[in-house]
Amino acid sequence: MALAALTEASGPVDKDPGAFRTITEVAEALDVPQHVLRFWETRFGQIRPVKRAGGRRYYRPGDVALVAGIRHLLHVQRYTIEGAQRVLKENGVRFVQAVGRGEAVAAAPVMQETSGPATSSPDGAEPETWDREGSNRETLDRETLDREALAGALQDLYACREALAAFRAPPET
Repeated sequence: MALAALTEASGPVDKDPGAFRTITEVAEALDVPQHVLRFWETRFGQIRPVKRAGGRRYYRPGDVALVAGIRHLLHVQRYTIEGAQRVLKENGVRFVQAVGRGEAVAAAPVMQETSGPATSSPDGAEPETWDREGSNRETLDRETLDREALAGALQDLYACREALAAFRAPPET
């Protein structure tokens, strides 16, 4: 993992694992442009590098682990920024740092439905107030609906393929 590269060595000079890292070192180790790290600082208030004279940023080991976790959520697990913010809010900074170190795995992001009526809990509560059990039922229901929708789409594709094959076939004489 890229975070391991930071703890082993950074550039030509070996650094202590607890040493602060510059934005350049973090960007290179995580394969993320510096401007992206600065952008993430605006979207994730938990990322707070130490700023020295002239605005130079120094990332503490905890900051580096957090950035690595956010990178993993966004780039590997394909979370949206809002989804990654939700993971941070629900599970905390230490969990996302553990994801960055490869010690924990976040659940796959739930696909958001873009059309149709909004789903709600049986008692009419907002989704954020559901209990874990209700939330799990909702996830299972969505997975079932997703599978059914995919199966229906697959059947439609098979029908299209048959129609195209019939159209391409030479006419019977």
